[in-house]
Amino acid sequence: MKALLSVSDKTNLTEFAAGLIAHHVELVASGGTARVLKAAGLPVTTVEELTHSPEVLDGRVKTLHPVIHAGILARDSDNDRSDLEKIGASMIDLVVVNLYPFQKTVAQKYVTLADAIENIDIGGVALIRAAAKNYQRVAVVCDPCDYDLVLRDIAQHGFVSLQTREVLALKAFSHTAAYDAAIRDYLLGMQSPSSPLIMLTLHQVQELRYGENPHQQAVLYSYNNACEGPLGGKVLQGKELSYNNLLDLDAAWRAVAQFKAQPSVVIVKHLSPSGIASASELPAAFRAAYACDPTSAFGGVVAANTTIDLATVEAMGDLFIECIAALGFTDEALARLARRKNCRLLEMPNLDIEPEYELRSILRGVLRQQVDKGDPAQTEWRTVTKTAPTDDQMRLLQFAWVATQHVKSNAIVFAKESNGVLATVGIGGGQPNRVDCVRMAAARAGKHAKGAVMASDAFFPFADSIREAAAAGIVAIVQPGGSVRDQEVIAAADDAGIAMLFTGVRHFRH
Repeated sequence: MKALLSVSDKTNLTEFAAGLIAHHVELVASGGTARVLKAAGLPVTTVEELTHSPEVLDGRVKTLHPVIHAGILARDSDNDRSDLEKIGASMIDLVVVNLYPFQKTVAQKYVTLADAIENIDIGGVALIRAAAKNYQRVAVVCDPCDYDLVLRDIAQHGFVSLQTREVLALKAFSHTAAYDAAIRDYLLGMQSPSSPLIMLTLHQVQELRYGENPHQQAVLYSYNNACEGPLGGKVLQGKELSYNNLLDLDAAWRAVAQFKAQPSVVIVKHLSPSGIASASELPAAFRAAYACDPTSAFGGVVAANTTIDLATVEAMGDLFIECIAALGFTDEALARLARRKNCRLLEMPNLDIEPEYELRSILRGVLRQQVDKGDPAQTEWRTVTKTAPTDDQMRLLQFAWVATQHVKSNAIVFAKESNGVLATVGIGGGQPNRVDCVRMAAARAGKHAKGAVMASDAFFPFADSIREAAAAGIVAIVQPGGSVRDQEVIAAADDAGIAMLFTGVRHFRH
């Protein structure tokens, strides 16, 4: 067998190449791929040595050559073998190619058009399509996740089986289609903020036991590749994640990722935060988040924006927790959590929320919108009442304002500071009217509502919510403003001696 390797993503490249050599596969590689293999001490023929033609145009042309493409496209026939002999070519049986990282390039904030254009792969796409077209004889690998599959097949059969070649060819055509769609969407986006056509390539990560309920089938897909774990993280222990676990983890991680100033904890149950807190030390943040609603925290999902240590695990006590997501876990924390055999641990790579948009299915269609990552840069808060918030209240209002963005509308958050810990003390949301959510938050806060601040994701349509907040003991409020009854709402706040700020920005979450 002869394999051609030309990869941009060199993940596990040398291990895979060594595996091919162990099965007596001859290697041909281009440019940087050949250099990596030679540096690892692996025998490899360069494309230039095979074609007797050097790379030109700064590497833009290296594999676009008859010896290469004839070797890939040749069928197992006398006529094609004769044609190969005429040009001094031989059959290539395995093509291992992945493309310039166009999607990653254009995802960068300050990418230029020139950078984007330079990262449009030409030769790689041609190689993938040629190999996929000739899958009856040639195997094509465009994803490092498939290296083990190919090596197992070769070990078992001495070649890549037709069944595997068919699967790989379909994946290859899907890969190039998604690549072309990304280029088209980027260029269209330079003319218009939205594309008139969206093409998605989703990679199956795993079949789930069931969906929201046992009678519903469900599957987890990834935007990136099948090797990627849930939410891009790595499962360290526990049972298989369920459909509902994944939804709660997504909600919890999106929330905790917005709190970057201090160690923070978010506890979520059925897509709703039951508690959110930030502190100088993570155990204190967990205790405060839990205290907001201990009843709802039972059987919930915990997310932390930093590494979980043993002290944080000890703070959890014997609380039943379905899943814990964090940037990492210390060895001591992992050893203690190992006792919770059914608790899933998910190690996340970073606090990035990707992609920049989110999709939501509706009947016979899909909605697309930008991810809400908080107030736009130009947002200015303004005090609209006679009483202005103190510096301490302002800091707490800012915390509550971020927290309310992750509560189902009509979202209301009561928050308080104690010994340097910022925490929600009452949360209300998901009701068809706002005043009920204020009452819900007040009931959950109880005596802790006195002296707390309140955040609302949207304006108050009536002054009744302000009167309820005043009765509970709220001292300051932040909300978008914009109601036709704003003056009535402001007057109610003034009557109660409450400081109120308008942000001018709404944060619905349906």
